Amino acid sequence: MKWLPGVSLAASAALLSWAIHALIPAIPLLTAAVALGIIVGQIPAARHPLNGVLAPGLSVASKQFMRLGIVLLGLKLSLVDILGLGWLSIVMIVAIVLLTFVGTIGLGRAFGLPGHQPLLIATGFSICGASAIGAMSGVVKAKDEETATPIALVTLCGTLAIAVLPLLWHPLGLSNEQFGQWVGASVHDVGQVVATAQIAGPAALAVAIVVKLTRVLMLAPMVAVAAGVERRKHGAAVELATRTGGAAPEAAARPPIVPLFVAGFLAAVLARTLLPVPESVLEVADWVQTALLAMALFGLGSAVRLGELVRTGWRAIIVGLLSWALIAALAYAAVQLA
Repeated sequence: MKWLPGVSLAASAALLSWAIHALIPAIPLLTAAVALGIIVGQIPAARHPLNGVLAPGLSVASKQFMRLGIVLLGLKLSLVDILGLGWLSIVMIVAIVLLTFVGTIGLGRAFGLPGHQPLLIATGFSICGASAIGAMSGVVKAKDEETATPIALVTLCGTLAIAVLPLLWHPLGLSNEQFGQWVGASVHDVGQVVATAQIAGPAALAVAIVVKLTRVLMLAPMVAVAAGVERRKHGAAVELATRTGGAAPEAAARPPIVPLFVAGFLAAVLARTLLPVPESVLEVADWVQTALLAMALFGLGSAVRLGELVRTGWRAIIVGLLSWALIAALAYAAVQLA
């Protein structure tokens, strides 16, 4: 039961996040959860318990709860709704994700970001924000310090989008529906998309959600490819160790070809598409998924140290801002071409 204190704290934070969202609907619940985690992580008196008695539970929340939440996220996706966008729109959305992903990795490497940071920033900015970062970090076995900076950056830029994009709506000459498409294709977290697009009305919000969830669907293949790359690296390490007589990595450390939670996510998408899932089941699943992700994102946010980010992470901040500008520009160009 070592996990109980940390999970209890994460659950309390999720409830507080819900209360904040209820009082101020413009603040997405999951964004509030990440922000609360970041705030708690900056309190000097909280550092010792965060690294001690709370650590096992926060680890459970940020890893296991994250994966369960991603699986349930699949129930939001119907392939029928996605196909309703039309092939041109789908191809453009996929292109935006891939170009942003590759471009951000290139920027991260050009600025010399360490370890898995370029991959995690690229995943968060191109697909679905902090949730995607949490999913990818688990697959590539990223360290907490590698995950913390991307989480902080994608939360910052996603929150800025809620304020900045509506200011550009009319100056860019976008119709309500075009604004919804732009928001869905460029804003990171689903909650942030809702908060940004709803200002243009229900039609803009509807198209923004479908476009955004199409991007979310890209999480499965991207994570699966990353798992495959890690698997090959592990195999190469074993082969090298065998040839040189060194210590080989443990077989258990080799990642699966397709992570179990990715398979579960795809199964949930197929279930939503092919089966008559009752509305009551979808509502309960949505509530549970939101609660799990809120607890997970609080756990991830609590590992962020803003002081260290400001002192040593200026390159990551630049990469994050450039990636944010890149996906916004690509999404705007796609809207104009559609």
